[in-house]
Amino acid sequence: MIKPTAIGYLRRDISGISQPWHEIQIRSLAKRLGYNLAKTIVFTANTGAPIPLLIDAVEAAGAEAVFVPNLWHFDSHLPAELVKSADVITLTPPRLYQRKPPNLSGA
Repeated sequence: MIKPTAIGYLRRDISGISQPWHEIQIRSLAKRLGYNLAKTIVFTANTGAPIPLLIDAVEAAGAEAVFVPNLWHFDSHLPAELVKSADVITLTPPRLYQRKPPNLSGA
C-alpha cells in the first residue's frame, strides 16, 4: 500500500525557538497518521504570497495533506484556497480540515 504524501508548513517568525520542535511534531504526526512527509516548507513574515507558494508546492508534490503547528502560521485563519488543494491538519489544537466533507448518507 502506498502512503499518501504530505507537506509540513510553518512560519519561522511564529515558531521562533520552537521551530525544531514543531518540525519534529509535524514529522511524528504525519508518520503516525500514515503519511509520507515529502518536506517541510518554512517561510517568514517577509515571504511574499506564501499561500500561493504553498499551494504550488502541494500540487508539485501531489500532497494530500498539509501539517501545520496551528492556524497562527496562516495569520490565524484557515486559507480556503489551500483547503481546496489539500486537507489541513493542525497539531494544536488537533484538527482536520478536509477538502470535502465525508458522505454520511451512505450513498
